[in-house]
Amino acid sequence: MDQNHNSESQSSSSEVSSATAVFLGALAPGVNGPTWNTLKSAFLMLGLCLAVMLGLAFSSSDSWLVFHVVFLVLISVTLFLLLSWFLSETGLVSVEHQMREMGLEAKDPLEANKKSE
Repeated sequence: MDQNHNSESQSSSSEVSSATAVFLGALAPGVNGPTWNTLKSAFLMLGLCLAVMLGLAFSSSDSWLVFHVVFLVLISVTLFLLLSWFLSETGLVSVEHQMREMGLEAKDPLEANKKSE
């Protein structure tokens, strides 16, 4: 019976969509895996935009523009490294844990029957 209950709880945890997990990651304490993956992809897109800006700044031969874009690149790299370090120290939180923290956990019918008896 316990194995059946575990497989049911695993299937319910896989029903949470990535968008819902990111939304929970924004509202609940801690950072879950899908939220961290979304942040990494946002930093990747930011890096691509800054690389294009840096190329355009070099092609314009404006030293102040190059300086400003290099400064933006340094700020972005520093922020990403600090976020990575912080998450390596604290660790990721599961989506199910965040749902429990916010009181959004789906009630298992078997568990409800056990409590009522």
